[in-house]
Amino acid sequence: MQTETVVLDDSFGKEYAGKYLVQEITRRKRLNIIAKYTRYSPTGVTISTDMSAIDAETLWTALKEQPASNPISLEKLLEEDQERGVPNRVTSCLIKTVNKLKGLSAEEVKNS
Repeated sequence: MQTETVVLDDSFGKEYAGKYLVQEITRRKRLNIIAKYTRYSPTGVTISTDMSAIDAETLWTALKEQPASNPISLEKLLEEDQERGVPNRVTSCLIKTVNKLKGLSAEEVKNS
């Protein structure tokens, strides 16, 4: 599995500064995460998909190392309150790395 190191400076917030190791996840794991956050009708039609939860759990699964203060948790990634959650700038940077390891371009991610 491929890995990539992301280093965030304190412009992302002092709490989030440091080194993050992101590892590619398997297709099977990604599909399981998608299924977990997708509701289907009895006939198999998709009713809803929680894309923010899918991104959060995908990032959490791919995140193998983070600064010693452990500023990111799944709960914080899923948090709706801006004051208690992980800043969007931080998650966007890390999700780009996750998608890069999956071999997806920004355009492919937008259209998926």
